[in-house]
Amino acid sequence: MARITGSYPDDLDLLIEGAVEAGVFGGKSDALREFVREYFEAHENERIAAAVALYERERISLGDAARLAAVDRWTMREILREHDVELRLGLGNDDDVAEEVAAARELKFDDEDSDETE
Repeated sequence: MARITGSYPDDLDLLIEGAVEAGVFGGKSDALREFVREYFEAHENERIAAAVALYERERISLGDAARLAAVDRWTMREILREHDVELRLGLGNDDDVAEEVAAARELKFDDEDSDETE
C-alpha cells in the first residue's frame, strides 16, 4: 500500500480527528482512504483523466488504465484515442503478459460465428 504525506487546513484535521474519536473511522488513514475513494467514485471524468495521464507517461499498462478508469480494455483504447494518446503495442513485462493471457481466457465466442469460419 502506498504511503503519502500531505498538508491540509487545521479545521479539516480537527474534523477528521473528531470523526475518528466518534468511531466513524478507525483512524485518520481510514478516513482519508474513504474520502479519496468516494471522490473518484463520484467524479468519473477525473478518474478517467488520471488513468489517461498515467498511461500516457508509461507508468501503467492498458489493463491497469482500464481498471483505474473502471471501464473495459476496448473502451479504454477508445478513450485513449479520443485523448490523442498513442497506444503502446506489445507487452511491457511478465505481469502484462499474465494479464493479457487472463483476459484472453475470459473471451466468449458464439458457436454460430465459429461455424461460419470453418
